[in-house]
Amino acid sequence: MYRSHNNGSLRASDINTEVTLSGWVQKSRDKGFMIWVDLRDRYGITQLIFDEDRTSKVIMEHARTLGREFVIQVKGTVIERASKNPNLPTGDIEILVSELTVLNEALLPPFTIEDETDGGEDVRMKYRYLDIRRNPVKNSLIFRHKVAIEVRKYLSNQDFIEVETPYLIKSTPEGARDFVVPSRMNEGQFYALPQSPQTFKQLLMVGGMDKYFQIVKCFRDEDLRADRQPEFTQIDCEMTFVEQEDILSIFEGLTRHLLKEINDVVVDKFPRMLYDDAMRLYGNDKPDIRFGMEFGELNAVAQHKEFNVFNNAELVVGIAVPGGNSYTRKEIDKLIDWVKRPQVGALGMVYSRCNDDGSYKSSVDKFYDQDDLAKWAEVTGAKPGDLICVLSGNVNKVRAQLSALRMELAERLGLRDPKVFAPLWVIDFPLLELDEETGHYHAMHHPFTSPKPGQIELLSTDPGAVKANAYDLVLNGNEIGGGSIRIHDKATQALMFDYLGFTPEEAKAQFGFLMDAFQYGAPPHGGLAFGLDRLVAILGGQETIRDFIAFPKNNSGRDVMIDAPSAIDQEQLKELHLKLDA
Repeated sequence: MYRSHNNGSLRASDINTEVTLSGWVQKSRDKGFMIWVDLRDRYGITQLIFDEDRTSKVIMEHARTLGREFVIQVKGTVIERASKNPNLPTGDIEILVSELTVLNEALLPPFTIEDETDGGEDVRMKYRYLDIRRNPVKNSLIFRHKVAIEVRKYLSNQDFIEVETPYLIKSTPEGARDFVVPSRMNEGQFYALPQSPQTFKQLLMVGGMDKYFQIVKCFRDEDLRADRQPEFTQIDCEMTFVEQEDILSIFEGLTRHLLKEINDVVVDKFPRMLYDDAMRLYGNDKPDIRFGMEFGELNAVAQHKEFNVFNNAELVVGIAVPGGNSYTRKEIDKLIDWVKRPQVGALGMVYSRCNDDGSYKSSVDKFYDQDDLAKWAEVTGAKPGDLICVLSGNVNKVRAQLSALRMELAERLGLRDPKVFAPLWVIDFPLLELDEETGHYHAMHHPFTSPKPGQIELLSTDPGAVKANAYDLVLNGNEIGGGSIRIHDKATQALMFDYLGFTPEEAKAQFGFLMDAFQYGAPPHGGLAFGLDRLVAILGGQETIRDFIAFPKNNSGRDVMIDAPSAIDQEQLKELHLKLDA
Protein backbone atom coordinates (compact mmCIF):
# COMPACT_ATOMS: atom_id res chain seq x y z
CA MET A 1 0.00 0.00 0.00
CA TYR A 2 1.59 3.26 -1.14
CA ARG A 3 -0.74 5.44 0.94
CA SER A 4 -3.49 5.21 3.52
CA HIS A 5 -4.56 8.84 3.04
CA ASN A 6 -4.01 11.59 0.49
CA ASN A 7 -2.13 14.77 1.33
CA GLY A 8 -5.22 16.93 1.68
CA SER A 9 -7.32 14.75 3.98
CA LEU A 10 -5.75 14.68 7.45
CA ARG A 11 -7.14 16.92 10.20
CA ALA A 12 -6.79 17.45 13.95
CA SER A 13 -9.27 14.62 14.48
CA ASP A 14 -6.63 12.24 13.03
CA ILE A 15 -3.99 13.04 15.71
CA ASN A 16 -2.22 9.87 16.95
CA THR A 17 -3.23 7.96 13.79
CA GLU A 18 -0.54 5.89 12.06
CA VAL A 19 -0.53 6.82 8.35
CA THR A 20 1.26 6.12 5.08
CA LEU A 21 1.58 9.00 2.61
CA SER A 22 3.10 9.35 -0.85
CA GLY A 23 3.73 12.34 -3.10
CA TRP A 24 6.18 14.91 -4.37
CA VAL A 25 8.54 17.02 -2.29
CA GLN A 26 7.32 20.59 -2.64
CA LYS A 27 10.10 22.05 -0.52
CA SER A 28 12.14 21.30 2.60
CA ARG A 29 13.56 23.39 5.43
CA ASP A 30 16.56 22.11 7.41
CA LYS A 31 17.19 23.69 10.82
CA GLY A 32 19.87 21.17 11.75
CA PHE A 33 18.11 19.50 14.64
CA MET A 34 14.78 19.51 12.78
CA ILE A 35 13.73 19.14 9.11
CA TRP A 36 10.34 20.01 7.66
CA VAL A 37 9.21 18.73 4.26
CA ASP A 38 6.04 19.77 2.42
CA LEU A 39 4.63 16.69 0.70
CA ARG A 40 2.28 17.40 -2.22
CA ASP A 41 -0.17 15.45 -4.33
CA ARG A 42 -3.29 16.39 -6.29
CA TYR A 43 -5.32 16.72 -3.10
CA GLY A 44 -3.12 19.10 -1.13
CA ILE A 45 -0.02 19.46 1.04
CA THR A 46 0.90 17.76 4.30
CA GLN A 47 3.88 18.88 6.38
CA LEU A 48 6.33 16.19 7.45
CA ILE A 49 8.64 16.62 10.43
CA PHE A 50 11.95 14.90 11.11
CA ASP A 51 13.14 15.57 14.68
CA GLU A 52 16.54 14.35 15.88
CA ASP A 53 15.03 13.70 19.36
CA ARG A 54 12.33 11.43 17.91
CA THR A 55 13.67 10.37 14.49
CA SER A 56 16.52 7.94 13.87
CA LYS A 57 19.83 9.35 12.69
CA VAL A 58 19.65 7.27 9.49
CA ILE A 59 16.28 8.74 8.52
CA MET A 60 17.43 12.26 9.41
CA GLU A 61 20.40 11.93 7.06
CA HIS A 62 18.21 10.40 4.39
CA ALA A 63 15.78 13.34 4.70
CA ARG A 64 18.64 15.78 4.06
CA THR A 65 19.16 14.24 0.59
CA LEU A 66 15.62 15.00 -0.58
CA GLY A 67 15.37 17.44 -3.50
CA ARG A 68 12.45 19.27 -5.01
CA GLU A 69 10.00 16.98 -6.83
CA PHE A 70 11.49 13.75 -5.42
CA VAL A 71 8.73 11.15 -5.22
CA ILE A 72 8.70 9.68 -1.73
CA GLN A 73 6.70 7.49 0.61
CA VAL A 74 6.60 8.02 4.36
CA LYS A 75 5.09 6.28 7.34
CA GLY A 76 4.52 8.04 10.60
CA THR A 77 2.17 9.42 13.21
CA VAL A 78 -0.17 12.38 12.92
CA ILE A 79 0.75 14.92 15.60
CA GLU A 80 -0.40 18.42 16.46
CA ARG A 81 1.51 21.09 14.62
CA ALA A 82 3.33 23.50 16.91
CA SER A 83 3.06 26.46 14.51
CA LYS A 84 -0.29 26.09 12.77
CA ASN A 85 -0.94 27.31 9.22
CA PRO A 86 -4.51 28.64 8.82
CA ASN A 87 -4.03 28.85 5.03
CA LEU A 88 -3.76 25.06 4.67
CA PRO A 89 -6.64 22.62 5.28
CA THR A 90 -4.00 20.35 6.87
CA GLY A 91 -2.43 23.26 8.74
CA ASP A 92 -3.28 21.96 12.26
CA ILE A 93 -1.24 18.76 11.94
CA GLU A 94 2.04 17.32 10.72
CA ILE A 95 3.47 13.84 10.32
CA LEU A 96 6.28 12.66 12.61
CA VAL A 97 8.09 10.41 10.14
CA SER A 98 9.26 6.96 11.21
CA GLU A 99 10.01 5.49 7.75
CA LEU A 100 11.17 7.20 4.55
CA THR A 101 11.42 5.64 1.08
CA VAL A 102 12.51 7.46 -2.06
CA LEU A 103 10.38 6.07 -4.86
CA ASN A 104 12.04 8.17 -7.55
CA GLU A 105 14.58 10.96 -7.60
CA ALA A 106 14.06 14.06 -9.74
CA LEU A 107 16.21 16.50 -11.64
CA LEU A 108 15.96 20.11 -10.53
CA PRO A 109 12.84 21.39 -12.35
CA PRO A 110 13.37 24.11 -15.00
CA PHE A 111 10.89 26.34 -13.13
CA THR A 112 9.43 26.41 -9.64
CA ILE A 113 6.35 24.26 -9.11
CA GLU A 114 4.48 27.02 -7.30
CA ASP A 115 1.25 28.93 -7.91
CA GLU A 116 3.36 31.95 -8.85
CA THR A 117 6.08 30.38 -10.95
CA ASP A 118 9.24 31.85 -12.46
CA GLY A 119 8.72 29.87 -15.68
CA GLY A 120 7.75 31.60 -18.93
CA GLU A 121 5.00 30.21 -21.14
CA ASP A 122 7.35 28.55 -23.64
CA VAL A 123 9.30 26.60 -21.03
CA ARG A 124 6.11 25.62 -19.19
CA MET A 125 4.62 24.34 -22.46
CA LYS A 126 7.75 22.29 -23.11
CA TYR A 127 7.51 20.73 -19.64
CA ARG A 128 3.72 20.67 -19.47
CA TYR A 129 3.73 17.55 -17.26
CA LEU A 130 5.47 19.66 -14.62
CA ASP A 131 3.19 22.64 -15.19
CA ILE A 132 0.17 20.42 -14.50
CA ARG A 133 1.49 19.88 -10.95
CA ARG A 134 0.92 23.59 -10.26
CA ASN A 135 -2.39 24.44 -8.61
CA PRO A 136 -3.62 26.92 -11.27
CA VAL A 137 -3.34 24.34 -14.07
CA LYS A 138 -4.36 21.35 -11.94
CA ASN A 139 -7.44 23.17 -10.67
CA SER A 140 -8.37 24.29 -14.20
CA LEU A 141 -8.37 20.68 -15.39
CA ILE A 142 -10.44 19.59 -12.38
CA PHE A 143 -12.81 22.50 -13.11
CA ARG A 144 -13.19 21.31 -16.71
CA HIS A 145 -14.01 17.82 -15.45
CA LYS A 146 -16.76 19.22 -13.21
CA VAL A 147 -18.28 21.17 -16.11
CA ALA A 148 -18.27 18.07 -18.35
CA ILE A 149 -19.93 16.00 -15.62
CA GLU A 150 -22.69 18.61 -15.20
CA VAL A 151 -23.22 18.76 -18.99
CA ARG A 152 -23.66 14.99 -19.14
CA LYS A 153 -25.96 15.05 -16.11
CA TYR A 154 -28.26 17.75 -17.52
CA LEU A 155 -28.48 16.33 -21.05
CA SER A 156 -29.02 12.77 -19.83
CA ASN A 157 -31.87 14.00 -17.65
CA GLN A 158 -33.37 15.59 -20.78
CA ASP A 159 -33.35 12.16 -22.53
CA PHE A 160 -30.32 12.86 -24.74
CA ILE A 161 -28.27 9.80 -25.71
CA GLU A 162 -24.47 10.06 -25.99
CA VAL A 163 -23.31 8.49 -29.27
CA GLU A 164 -19.75 8.39 -30.60
CA THR A 165 -19.13 9.25 -34.26
CA PRO A 166 -16.06 8.46 -36.41
CA TYR A 167 -12.80 10.43 -36.47
CA LEU A 168 -11.67 9.09 -39.86
CA ILE A 169 -14.18 10.52 -42.31
CA LYS A 170 -14.56 11.95 -45.80
CA SER A 171 -13.15 15.41 -46.57
CA THR A 172 -16.02 17.84 -47.17
CA PRO A 173 -16.00 21.64 -47.63
CA GLU A 174 -17.20 23.14 -44.34
CA GLY A 175 -15.34 26.46 -44.27
CA ALA A 176 -11.97 25.71 -42.68
CA ARG A 177 -9.19 23.49 -43.98
CA ASP A 178 -9.33 19.81 -43.13
CA PHE A 179 -6.55 17.85 -41.50
CA VAL A 180 -6.10 14.86 -43.82
CA VAL A 181 -4.85 11.35 -43.08
CA PRO A 182 -3.40 9.16 -45.87
CA SER A 183 -4.78 5.65 -46.15
CA ARG A 184 -2.13 2.92 -46.39
CA MET A 185 -4.64 0.34 -47.63
CA ASN A 186 -6.24 2.61 -50.23
CA GLU A 187 -3.43 4.07 -52.33
CA GLY A 188 -3.78 7.76 -53.17
CA GLN A 189 -6.84 8.23 -50.95
CA PHE A 190 -7.23 10.16 -47.73
CA TYR A 191 -9.42 10.38 -44.69
CA ALA A 192 -10.15 13.75 -43.07
CA LEU A 193 -10.44 14.50 -39.38
CA PRO A 194 -13.89 15.98 -38.66
CA GLN A 195 -14.32 19.72 -38.30
CA SER A 196 -17.54 18.72 -36.53
CA PRO A 197 -19.78 15.62 -36.53
CA GLN A 198 -22.35 17.62 -38.53
CA THR A 199 -23.46 15.07 -41.11
CA PHE A 200 -23.23 12.15 -38.69
CA LYS A 201 -25.52 13.77 -36.14
CA GLN A 202 -28.01 14.50 -38.91
CA LEU A 203 -27.83 10.85 -39.96
CA LEU A 204 -28.47 9.86 -36.33
CA MET A 205 -31.66 11.92 -36.51
CA VAL A 206 -32.63 10.10 -39.72
CA GLY A 207 -31.88 6.94 -37.73
CA GLY A 208 -34.49 7.88 -35.13
CA MET A 209 -32.21 8.58 -32.14
CA ASP A 210 -34.35 11.69 -31.43
CA LYS A 211 -31.94 13.41 -29.01
CA TYR A 212 -28.18 12.98 -29.41
CA PHE A 213 -25.17 14.53 -27.72
CA GLN A 214 -21.46 13.95 -27.68
CA ILE A 215 -18.50 15.64 -26.02
CA VAL A 216 -16.26 15.29 -29.03
CA LYS A 217 -12.90 16.34 -30.44
CA CYS A 218 -13.02 18.40 -33.64
CA PHE A 219 -10.18 19.49 -35.91
CA ARG A 220 -9.62 22.57 -38.06
CA ASP A 221 -6.41 23.50 -39.85
CA GLU A 222 -6.64 27.27 -39.39
CA ASP A 223 -4.60 30.14 -37.96
CA LEU A 224 -4.49 30.14 -34.18
CA ARG A 225 -5.00 32.67 -31.41
CA ALA A 226 -5.44 32.64 -27.65
CA ASP A 227 -8.93 31.15 -27.78
CA ARG A 228 -8.42 28.76 -30.69
CA GLN A 229 -6.64 25.42 -31.04
CA PRO A 230 -6.26 23.09 -34.05
CA GLU A 231 -8.04 20.40 -32.02
CA PHE A 232 -10.89 21.53 -29.82
CA THR A 233 -13.85 20.02 -27.98
CA GLN A 234 -17.53 20.51 -28.71
CA ILE A 235 -20.64 19.64 -26.78
CA ASP A 236 -22.45 18.51 -29.91
CA CYS A 237 -26.24 18.14 -29.77
CA GLU A 238 -29.09 17.38 -32.17
CA MET A 239 -32.87 16.91 -31.76
CA THR A 240 -35.77 15.86 -33.98
CA PHE A 241 -39.26 17.34 -34.33
CA VAL A 242 -38.14 20.70 -32.96
CA GLU A 243 -38.40 24.34 -33.92
CA GLN A 244 -35.95 27.08 -33.01
CA GLU A 245 -37.74 27.94 -29.78
CA ASP A 246 -37.52 24.33 -28.52
CA ILE A 247 -33.75 24.33 -28.97
CA LEU A 248 -33.24 27.73 -27.37
CA SER A 249 -35.28 26.60 -24.36
CA ILE A 250 -33.28 23.39 -23.84
CA PHE A 251 -29.91 25.10 -24.03
CA GLU A 252 -30.92 28.08 -21.94
CA GLY A 253 -31.67 25.37 -19.40
CA LEU A 254 -28.20 23.85 -19.80
CA THR A 255 -26.54 27.24 -19.42
CA ARG A 256 -28.60 28.05 -16.32
CA HIS A 257 -27.74 24.65 -14.87
CA LEU A 258 -24.00 25.16 -15.40
CA LEU A 259 -23.99 28.69 -13.99
CA LYS A 260 -25.88 27.53 -10.89
CA GLU A 261 -23.97 24.29 -10.26
CA ILE A 262 -20.50 25.56 -11.18
CA ASN A 263 -20.61 29.25 -10.24
CA ASP A 264 -23.62 29.43 -7.89
CA VAL A 265 -25.02 32.18 -10.12
CA VAL A 266 -28.70 32.46 -11.06
CA VAL A 267 -29.42 34.04 -14.45
CA ASP A 268 -33.04 34.68 -15.38
CA LYS A 269 -32.87 36.61 -18.64
CA PHE A 270 -31.59 35.35 -21.98
CA PRO A 271 -32.40 38.32 -24.23
CA ARG A 272 -32.72 37.85 -27.99
CA MET A 273 -31.01 40.18 -30.46
CA LEU A 274 -31.24 40.21 -34.24
CA TYR A 275 -27.93 39.79 -36.04
CA ASP A 276 -28.51 43.08 -37.88
CA ASP A 277 -29.04 44.90 -34.57
CA ALA A 278 -25.92 43.31 -33.05
CA MET A 279 -23.84 44.59 -35.95
CA ARG A 280 -25.46 48.04 -35.88
CA LEU A 281 -25.22 48.56 -32.12
CA TYR A 282 -22.02 46.69 -31.25
CA GLY A 283 -20.14 46.07 -34.50
CA ASN A 284 -19.94 42.30 -34.07
CA ASP A 285 -22.19 39.26 -33.80
CA LYS A 286 -21.11 38.36 -30.24
CA PRO A 287 -21.61 41.56 -28.23
CA ASP A 288 -20.66 41.82 -24.57
CA ILE A 289 -23.78 43.29 -22.96
CA ARG A 290 -22.39 43.55 -19.43
CA PHE A 291 -21.86 47.25 -20.19
CA GLY A 292 -23.29 49.91 -22.52
CA MET A 293 -21.34 52.01 -25.00
CA GLU A 294 -23.76 51.17 -27.82
CA PHE A 295 -22.86 52.58 -31.22
CA GLY A 296 -24.48 55.80 -32.41
CA GLU A 297 -24.58 56.20 -36.21
CA LEU A 298 -23.74 59.83 -36.97
CA ASN A 299 -24.10 60.13 -40.75
CA ALA A 300 -27.18 62.34 -40.49
CA VAL A 301 -25.58 64.75 -38.02
CA ALA A 302 -21.91 64.66 -39.03
CA GLN A 303 -21.90 64.64 -42.83
CA HIS A 304 -22.67 67.48 -45.27
CA LYS A 305 -20.36 69.88 -43.45
CA GLU A 306 -16.93 70.72 -44.80
CA PHE A 307 -15.16 67.79 -43.12
CA ASN A 308 -14.47 65.49 -46.06
CA VAL A 309 -13.15 62.63 -43.95
CA PHE A 310 -16.74 62.13 -42.78
CA ASN A 311 -18.39 63.20 -46.04
CA ASN A 312 -16.54 60.52 -48.00
CA ALA A 313 -17.24 57.72 -45.50
CA GLU A 314 -19.93 55.06 -45.85
CA LEU A 315 -20.45 55.15 -42.09
CA VAL A 316 -19.63 57.65 -39.35
CA VAL A 317 -20.16 56.01 -35.96
CA GLY A 318 -19.29 56.81 -32.35
CA ILE A 319 -19.50 55.63 -28.76
CA ALA A 320 -19.76 57.53 -25.48
CA VAL A 321 -17.01 56.55 -23.02
CA PRO A 322 -18.36 56.98 -19.46
CA GLY A 323 -16.18 59.43 -17.50
CA GLY A 324 -13.86 59.73 -20.50
CA ASN A 325 -13.66 63.53 -20.31
CA SER A 326 -11.16 63.01 -17.50
CA TYR A 327 -8.66 61.61 -20.03
CA THR A 328 -5.69 63.87 -20.66
CA ARG A 329 -4.71 64.85 -24.20
CA LYS A 330 -1.81 62.43 -23.90
CA GLU A 331 -4.15 59.58 -22.95
CA ILE A 332 -6.43 60.40 -25.89
CA ASP A 333 -3.44 60.47 -28.24
CA LYS A 334 -2.54 56.97 -27.00
CA LEU A 335 -6.08 55.82 -27.82
CA ILE A 336 -5.70 57.25 -31.32
CA ASP A 337 -2.40 55.38 -31.70
CA TRP A 338 -4.15 52.23 -30.43
CA VAL A 339 -6.83 52.32 -33.15
CA LYS A 340 -4.14 52.96 -35.79
CA ARG A 341 -2.38 49.70 -34.91
CA PRO A 342 -2.37 47.20 -37.81
CA GLN A 343 -4.47 44.82 -35.71
CA VAL A 344 -7.28 47.42 -35.67
CA GLY A 345 -6.52 49.33 -38.87
CA ALA A 346 -8.27 52.69 -38.38
CA LEU A 347 -6.76 55.73 -40.08
CA GLY A 348 -7.49 57.96 -37.10
CA MET A 349 -10.09 58.94 -34.52
CA VAL A 350 -12.15 62.08 -33.92
CA TYR A 351 -13.24 62.88 -30.38
CA SER A 352 -15.47 65.30 -28.54
CA ARG A 353 -15.28 66.11 -24.84
CA CYS A 354 -18.61 66.49 -23.01
CA ASN A 355 -17.85 69.10 -20.35
CA ASP A 356 -19.63 69.21 -17.01
CA ASP A 357 -21.15 72.60 -17.86
CA GLY A 358 -22.88 71.17 -20.95
CA SER A 359 -20.43 72.56 -23.49
CA TYR A 360 -18.34 70.52 -25.94
CA LYS A 361 -14.73 70.61 -27.08
CA SER A 362 -13.80 68.46 -30.06
CA SER A 363 -10.80 67.72 -32.22
CA VAL A 364 -12.78 69.07 -35.21
CA ASP A 365 -14.12 72.34 -33.74
CA LYS A 366 -13.16 74.04 -37.01
CA PHE A 367 -15.99 72.19 -38.77
CA TYR A 368 -18.65 71.61 -36.08
CA ASP A 369 -20.33 74.07 -33.70
CA GLN A 370 -21.85 73.42 -30.26
CA ASP A 371 -25.26 72.51 -31.73
CA ASP A 372 -23.65 69.92 -34.01
CA LEU A 373 -21.71 68.35 -31.15
CA ALA A 374 -24.83 68.33 -28.97
CA LYS A 375 -26.47 66.15 -31.66
CA TRP A 376 -23.47 63.79 -31.51
CA ALA A 377 -24.03 63.49 -27.76
CA GLU A 378 -27.74 62.84 -28.27
CA VAL A 379 -27.14 60.07 -30.83
CA THR A 380 -24.43 58.32 -28.77
CA GLY A 381 -26.15 58.84 -25.41
CA ALA A 382 -23.21 60.83 -24.06
CA LYS A 383 -23.61 62.68 -20.77
CA PRO A 384 -21.59 65.50 -19.19
CA GLY A 385 -18.22 64.06 -18.18
CA ASP A 386 -18.13 61.55 -21.06
CA LEU A 387 -15.91 61.37 -24.12
CA ILE A 388 -17.30 60.67 -27.60
CA CYS A 389 -14.96 58.62 -29.82
CA VAL A 390 -15.81 58.63 -33.54
CA LEU A 391 -14.50 56.48 -36.41
CA SER A 392 -15.47 56.54 -40.07
CA GLY A 393 -14.98 54.54 -43.24
CA ASN A 394 -16.26 51.37 -44.91
CA VAL A 395 -19.30 50.03 -43.01
CA ASN A 396 -17.96 46.58 -42.17
CA LYS A 397 -14.43 47.72 -41.42
CA VAL A 398 -15.36 50.70 -39.24
CA ARG A 399 -17.83 48.64 -37.22
CA ALA A 400 -15.12 46.07 -36.52
CA GLN A 401 -12.65 48.83 -35.58
CA LEU A 402 -15.06 50.55 -33.19
CA SER A 403 -16.00 47.19 -31.70
CA ALA A 404 -12.34 46.55 -30.91
CA LEU A 405 -12.04 50.02 -29.34
CA ARG A 406 -15.21 49.48 -27.30
CA MET A 407 -13.84 46.23 -25.84
CA GLU A 408 -10.44 47.80 -25.12
CA LEU A 409 -12.02 50.74 -23.32
CA ALA A 410 -14.27 48.43 -21.31
CA GLU A 411 -11.20 46.45 -20.23
CA ARG A 412 -9.43 49.64 -19.14
CA LEU A 413 -12.52 50.86 -17.29
CA GLY A 414 -12.99 47.55 -15.45
CA LEU A 415 -16.41 46.93 -17.02
CA ARG A 416 -15.75 43.29 -17.94
CA ASP A 417 -16.17 41.66 -14.54
CA PRO A 418 -15.56 37.91 -14.99
CA LYS A 419 -17.89 37.17 -12.06
CA VAL A 420 -20.84 38.78 -13.87
CA PHE A 421 -22.51 36.64 -16.54
CA ALA A 422 -24.66 38.12 -19.30
CA PRO A 423 -25.96 35.56 -21.83
CA LEU A 424 -27.52 36.60 -25.12
CA TRP A 425 -29.07 34.84 -28.11
CA VAL A 426 -28.17 36.34 -31.49
CA ILE A 427 -30.69 35.20 -34.11
CA ASP A 428 -31.63 35.68 -37.77
CA PHE A 429 -28.14 35.52 -39.26
CA PRO A 430 -27.79 35.88 -43.03
CA LEU A 431 -28.01 32.48 -44.69
CA LEU A 432 -25.32 33.35 -47.22
CA GLU A 433 -22.26 35.57 -47.18
CA LEU A 434 -20.81 37.21 -50.28
CA ASP A 435 -17.11 36.70 -50.91
CA GLU A 436 -16.09 40.12 -52.24
CA GLU A 437 -12.98 38.71 -53.96
CA THR A 438 -14.71 35.93 -55.93
CA GLY A 439 -18.23 37.37 -56.09
CA HIS A 440 -19.63 34.00 -54.98
CA TYR A 441 -21.82 33.25 -51.99
CA HIS A 442 -20.86 30.80 -49.29
CA ALA A 443 -22.79 29.51 -46.28
CA MET A 444 -22.41 31.75 -43.23
CA HIS A 445 -22.79 28.72 -40.94
CA HIS A 446 -22.69 25.54 -43.05
CA PRO A 447 -24.51 24.20 -46.16
CA PHE A 448 -27.10 22.28 -44.11
CA THR A 449 -28.63 25.34 -42.41
CA SER A 450 -32.27 25.93 -43.26
CA PRO A 451 -33.52 29.35 -44.38
CA LYS A 452 -36.14 31.04 -42.22
CA PRO A 453 -39.66 29.84 -43.05
CA GLY A 454 -41.09 31.58 -46.10
CA GLN A 455 -37.77 32.97 -47.34
CA ILE A 456 -36.53 30.22 -49.64
CA GLU A 457 -38.06 31.97 -52.68
CA LEU A 458 -35.73 34.94 -52.06
CA LEU A 459 -32.75 32.75 -53.01
CA SER A 460 -33.50 33.31 -56.69
CA THR A 461 -34.02 37.09 -56.46
CA ASP A 462 -32.01 38.43 -53.48
CA PRO A 463 -29.84 35.68 -51.93
CA GLY A 464 -28.03 38.10 -49.62
CA ALA A 465 -31.33 39.03 -47.95
CA VAL A 466 -32.27 35.47 -46.95
CA LYS A 467 -32.10 34.90 -43.20
CA ALA A 468 -30.95 31.61 -41.71
CA ASN A 469 -32.94 29.67 -39.16
CA ALA A 470 -29.79 29.91 -37.06
CA TYR A 471 -28.79 31.15 -33.62
CA ASP A 472 -25.68 31.74 -31.54
CA LEU A 473 -25.47 31.77 -27.76
CA VAL A 474 -23.15 34.53 -26.56
CA LEU A 475 -21.78 34.81 -23.03
CA ASN A 476 -19.76 37.85 -21.94
CA GLY A 477 -18.76 38.77 -25.47
CA ASN A 478 -17.81 35.24 -26.51
CA GLU A 479 -19.72 32.91 -28.77
CA ILE A 480 -20.07 29.76 -26.66
CA GLY A 481 -22.52 27.91 -28.86
CA GLY A 482 -24.20 28.01 -32.22
CA GLY A 483 -26.61 26.00 -34.29
CA SER A 484 -29.54 25.96 -36.63
CA ILE A 485 -32.63 24.19 -37.84
CA ARG A 486 -31.34 21.91 -40.60
CA ILE A 487 -32.55 21.25 -44.10
CA HIS A 488 -34.20 17.80 -44.02
CA ASP A 489 -35.39 17.22 -47.58
CA LYS A 490 -33.37 16.41 -50.69
CA ALA A 491 -34.92 19.07 -52.95
CA THR A 492 -34.16 21.97 -50.62
CA GLN A 493 -30.66 20.66 -49.91
CA ALA A 494 -29.98 20.35 -53.64
CA LEU A 495 -31.19 23.93 -54.14
CA MET A 496 -28.88 25.12 -51.37
CA PHE A 497 -25.90 23.34 -52.94
CA ASP A 498 -26.77 24.95 -56.27
CA TYR A 499 -26.68 28.47 -54.78
CA LEU A 500 -23.37 27.67 -53.13
CA GLY A 501 -21.86 26.87 -56.51
CA PHE A 502 -21.87 23.06 -56.40
CA THR A 503 -22.70 21.24 -59.60
CA PRO A 504 -25.11 18.29 -59.14
CA GLU A 505 -22.15 15.97 -59.71
CA GLU A 506 -20.03 17.73 -57.05
CA ALA A 507 -22.90 17.70 -54.56
CA LYS A 508 -23.41 13.97 -55.20
CA ALA A 509 -19.70 13.22 -54.80
CA GLN A 510 -19.36 15.24 -51.57
CA PHE A 511 -22.71 14.67 -49.86
CA GLY A 512 -24.49 11.90 -51.74
CA PHE A 513 -24.76 9.79 -48.61
CA LEU A 514 -26.73 12.54 -46.85
CA MET A 515 -28.94 13.29 -49.86
CA ASP A 516 -29.73 9.58 -50.15
CA ALA A 517 -30.63 9.40 -46.45
CA PHE A 518 -33.09 12.28 -46.84
CA GLN A 519 -35.12 10.07 -49.22
CA TYR A 520 -35.92 7.58 -46.46
CA GLY A 521 -38.10 9.64 -44.16
CA ALA A 522 -35.81 12.28 -42.62
CA PRO A 523 -37.57 14.10 -39.76
CA PRO A 524 -37.39 17.86 -39.16
CA HIS A 525 -34.36 18.37 -36.94
CA GLY A 526 -31.96 20.94 -35.56
CA GLY A 527 -29.26 21.33 -32.99
CA LEU A 528 -26.52 23.30 -31.38
CA ALA A 529 -22.87 22.84 -30.48
CA PHE A 530 -21.15 24.47 -27.53
CA GLY A 531 -17.41 25.09 -27.60
CA LEU A 532 -16.47 23.29 -24.39
CA ASP A 533 -12.97 24.79 -24.11
CA ARG A 534 -14.25 28.37 -24.35
CA LEU A 535 -17.29 27.70 -22.16
CA VAL A 536 -15.11 26.26 -19.40
CA ALA A 537 -12.68 29.20 -19.60
CA ILE A 538 -15.49 31.76 -19.27
CA LEU A 539 -17.12 29.89 -16.39
CA GLY A 540 -13.65 29.82 -14.83
CA GLY A 541 -13.31 33.61 -15.21
CA GLN A 542 -10.70 33.49 -18.00
CA GLU A 543 -10.60 34.69 -21.62
CA THR A 544 -8.09 32.14 -22.94
CA ILE A 545 -8.51 28.39 -23.12
CA ARG A 546 -4.99 26.94 -22.89
CA ASP A 547 -4.88 26.36 -19.13
CA PHE A 548 -8.12 24.38 -19.39
CA ILE A 549 -6.57 21.96 -21.92
CA ALA A 550 -4.18 19.33 -20.61
CA PHE A 551 -1.73 19.43 -23.53
CA PRO A 552 -2.38 22.50 -25.72
CA LYS A 553 -0.61 23.56 -28.89
CA ASN A 554 1.22 26.88 -29.24
CA ASN A 555 0.32 29.69 -31.68
CA SER A 556 2.09 27.84 -34.49
CA GLY A 557 0.02 24.71 -33.90
CA ARG A 558 3.01 22.88 -32.40
CA ASP A 559 3.18 20.65 -29.38
CA VAL A 560 6.63 21.71 -28.15
CA MET A 561 6.59 19.04 -25.44
CA ILE A 562 6.52 16.05 -27.83
CA ASP A 563 7.87 18.05 -30.81
CA ALA A 564 4.90 17.56 -33.11
CA PRO A 565 4.27 17.83 -35.98
CA SER A 566 7.47 16.13 -37.07
CA ALA A 567 8.93 14.44 -40.13
CA ILE A 568 8.35 10.73 -40.75
CA ASP A 569 10.92 8.40 -42.24
CA GLN A 570 11.09 7.30 -45.85
CA GLU A 571 9.79 3.81 -45.09
CA GLN A 572 6.59 5.23 -43.63
CA LEU A 573 6.20 7.56 -46.61
CA LYS A 574 6.62 4.61 -48.95
CA GLU A 575 3.98 2.58 -47.08
CA LEU A 576 1.58 5.51 -47.40
CA HIS A 577 2.36 5.94 -51.11
CA LEU A 578 3.56 9.50 -50.48
CA LYS A 579 6.50 11.38 -51.93
CA LEU A 580 7.65 14.80 -50.71
CA ASP A 581 8.55 17.49 -53.24
CA ALA A 582 11.01 19.22 -50.89
